[in-house]
Amino acid sequence: MNSKRPVNLDLRTIQLPVTAYTSIAHRISGVILFLGIAVLLYALDLSLASEQGFEQVKAFLAGSLAKLVIWGLLSALLYHLVAGIRHLIMDAGVGETLEGGKLGSKIVIAVSAVLIVLAGVWVW
Repeated sequence: MNSKRPVNLDLRTIQLPVTAYTSIAHRISGVILFLGIAVLLYALDLSLASEQGFEQVKAFLAGSLAKLVIWGLLSALLYHLVAGIRHLIMDAGVGETLEGGKLGSKIVIAVSAVLIVLAGVWVW
């Protein structure tokens, strides 16, 4: 099969639309949430096991690294929530056109950025 179509396998030069970036980020945030649940459940189990465990978790959460992890998980949750609401709106038939999809993706990025900054202020 002799195809004369250009083949571009250099991932650094491929130009994806904004809708693709928001879709990829939605999937990545879901994976981060899935993995983060294990960490949070371990911390919950440790804090409920004994008074000493509660003090351990409390001391760990006071550190900067823990605040960064919590902010990261909150960021993933907020982005996933906003992108999920966009998907629900699109399931209702709103914004299914190419222009509507691009506008929805830009709105998701803007609203998520604001919420993530507010979450950072709240955590710190």
